[in-house]
Amino acid sequence: MPPPDASTDAAADTTHRAVARNETGPAAGNPGGAGSPNSSGNADTLDLRLPDDFLALFVQGAEAAQVTGTAGGESNSGESSGGEQDPGELGGGKQDPGRQDPGKLDPGEQGSGEHHGRTTHPQHGRTKYPAPCGTRPARPLTPAGEDLLDRVVDWGRTATAVGAFHLVPVHLARDLPLISRWMNDPAVAAFWELAGPSTATEDHLRAQLDGDGRSVPCLGMLDGTPMSYWEIYRADLDPLARHYPARLHDTGIHLLIGGVAHRGRGLGTILLRAVSDLVLDRRPSCARVVAEPDLRNTPSVSAFLSAGFRFSAEVELPDKKAALMVRDRALRDLL
Repeated sequence: MPPPDASTDAAADTTHRAVARNETGPAAGNPGGAGSPNSSGNADTLDLRLPDDFLALFVQGAEAAQVTGTAGGESNSGESSGGEQDPGELGGGKQDPGRQDPGKLDPGEQGSGEHHGRTTHPQHGRTKYPAPCGTRPARPLTPAGEDLLDRVVDWGRTATAVGAFHLVPVHLARDLPLISRWMNDPAVAAFWELAGPSTATEDHLRAQLDGDGRSVPCLGMLDGTPMSYWEIYRADLDPLARHYPARLHDTGIHLLIGGVAHRGRGLGTILLRAVSDLVLDRRPSCARVVAEPDLRNTPSVSAFLSAGFRFSAEVELPDKKAALMVRDRALRDLL
């Protein structure tokens, strides 16, 4: 630590050198002055003198720093060098769910399969949400009053060829029995792996509902009837972003058709186009809607292609190859 008077000495020395340059520097119009052909100094260097009022601010600032930095021997509580570190700040561990900078990924988490309390599902890359630990409140990525997904709850109804469709954010007490029943359908369980007691589905939903809003679980209502489950999520803040060149505000979609009566009728294609249109209409900052169905799931990949998505790449996710599907705002009227 510098001696108590170091800041004052530095300020005084700054003033002394500035005055010295003014006294010894060439006068204006001197043929030997800086920038003249007769100058012995560097022709690219200007001899500038700071105004006295500006220099006085440096001295006052240095004196203030001395008082606040040495009084009582206290240090800034945010700059502790030897104490306990904030668990959300440790470079190699799990980060606080609200501290990730949008568009940036911690290099220490590459390949870990874990990102802000969310893990990539081993079978299909869908994000699997663990039960919230409740030890630290999530800190939002955006200022108060803003929303990471532009308020899905307000997106409203959209007309489709099969009826009026509406995304309704999940209400746990109301919707858990229905979603849990869907998750126990063998055709669904093969990819979502949330079969079993309803607590497995509850933990998955609660982690999103209690999170910072980067993923919103929804029921898909067709003419007022719940018939599908959706997750609208910020792909640029998801583990998926480690595996493709994500762009800020990329928005992802996960979908399952719940009832058997609604499957095999082409509803997936119609609803994928409708929901991706909703995303692009309601989120003007989003240029792309993305999805990552299992490459082996041919019907799902085909539905995305028919809905205006393009096949972008094969993506190696934990224990699965995925088809990265992208719907670009610029191409939405062409595909």
